[in-house]
Amino acid sequence: MGRRGRARRRRWLHIDMDATITIDHSDNKQNAAATWKKTYGHHPLLAFLDRPEVAGGEALAGLLRAGNAGSNTAADHITVLGRALESLPAAYRPDPDDPAAQKILVRSDSAGATHKFATECRRQGVGFSFGFAVDARVRDAVDTLNLADAWYPAIDSGGGIRDGAWIAEATGLVDLSGWPAGTRLILRKERPHPGAQLNFTDADGMRVTAFITDTPNGVIDGQLAGLELRHRQHARVEDRIREAKATGLRNLPCHGFDANNAWLEIILAATDLVAWATLIGFTEHPDLATCEIDTFRYRVLHVAARITKGARQIRLRIDATWRWAAAITAAWHRLRDAFP
Repeated sequence: MGRRGRARRRRWLHIDMDATITIDHSDNKQNAAATWKKTYGHHPLLAFLDRPEVAGGEALAGLLRAGNAGSNTAADHITVLGRALESLPAAYRPDPDDPAAQKILVRSDSAGATHKFATECRRQGVGFSFGFAVDARVRDAVDTLNLADAWYPAIDSGGGIRDGAWIAEATGLVDLSGWPAGTRLILRKERPHPGAQLNFTDADGMRVTAFITDTPNGVIDGQLAGLELRHRQHARVEDRIREAKATGLRNLPCHGFDANNAWLEIILAATDLVAWATLIGFTEHPDLATCEIDTFRYRVLHVAARITKGARQIRLRIDATWRWAAAITAAWHRLRDAFP
């Protein structure tokens, strides 16, 4: 492989999609409705670029929806995916006709597991990893795998064996003909944590979950265990949504739907500004790059400082006794260098 080919080989980008509920306490906001959680408000669908090196992730797109919007609405997922891909720089977008183009994976829980959305991912040249409902077909597959002793140990984020968790592939045991070619079904069983409520469908006292993916063998390190770990890391989107709510998404302040939609875009922009600031400015200070937004506000954003000009220089004047003053000053210089 030539130098150009090596330069174009990039790591996979992971886009996590999930919906959340914003409560309307006044019952007078446009398009607010009863939600599936028996609350009242809106049900926005969000997409984040997974950036584990920073706490807030990077918001790519959002779609404000009425509170009664369905979870398995393929059209909404397709809309948000399109907006998320448009948010990426052109060089980092997928191209189904170019094998050397950027590889992207969309992760979602079972709400995104629809035939239309999976087909759209394939058309866009995007891989998928979706949660899958544990129905009667999956339970029968679990019984077959148990009889065949076909389970393998799961792994944790450090690559070690995860105690009390096993995985297996059930692609040939469940009819997946309605999904794009190459779709695989991966199962996971795990001992429930102490005090967890079991379901009557849990096999042998094990909690069973499932997901589908179109990633073939040999692409991800660890084979089945690597695929399962990658899908499990979709849970980080819950942290991204929590951070967005702490940034202003917890409540939509306006009466009109369009005004609240603008508020959502402002929150996503604020989330991105914080993510980019930490990625550029605090790479050498993981305690600041990975702290929650409330902590980041206290340590960085709310500190008293002043920018002054003199002798053809721009200076940041900050209290030298502030514990994180040196880190803030270094980050300020990096940001200035990045955006001269």
